[in-house]
Amino acid sequence: MPLLKICGLRQPDQAAAIAGMGVGAIGVIAVETSPRFVLPELRTELFAAVKNAQPSCLGVVVVADPQAADLAWLGCGNGHDIVQLHGQESAERCQELRQSLGIKVWKALRLRDPGDLTQAALYAGHVDGLLLDAWVADQLGGTGQRLPLAWLQGFNPGVPWWLAGGIASHAIADILSQVQPNGLDVSSSVEKSPGNKDLEGVADLVRVVNQYS
Repeated sequence: MPLLKICGLRQPDQAAAIAGMGVGAIGVIAVETSPRFVLPELRTELFAAVKNAQPSCLGVVVVADPQAADLAWLGCGNGHDIVQLHGQESAERCQELRQSLGIKVWKALRLRDPGDLTQAALYAGHVDGLLLDAWVADQLGGTGQRLPLAWLQGFNPGVPWWLAGGIASHAIADILSQVQPNGLDVSSSVEKSPGNKDLEGVADLVRVVNQYS
């Protein structure tokens, strides 16, 4: 069964409720241009709510091209377990952050065509996981655009990988019959509005995914 990550949480009570449903990870956005952006002081509250509800649920903070001033709050001890990079970070930069922060690092790859999958080999030895999403101009994620599954059949980068984009309850059977990701990353398909999750929709998604255990 793939792990389920619900990304783009902005409300601590929703984060706690979703963590309590048994999802594998919760994502919180620290990219200011995102409609799901969360202020620093609220991120800590969100991650604390997640851990109180379900200690095993991973807290993932999503950033893009972090600078030196960001390193203090990106490291261990700030509530999150994983830093997910969505910018132009090179493989070498990912490895540098992984070492300096002392925390797990995932790299998001936005694919325009099947040839972009060659990037996975460049990053695999420098990160703890990869997230594959569709490329959309001027948007780093949360678009709901689905990658063609034919691109990913047999994909095995050598590190855990997550599939994002257009993941919804009705699509799970089709997705998992064609590809075998380690995790599914979900955001817009379980929202009433950006950052405001539909808890019934999340619960239904959890139920469907759990059928594959």
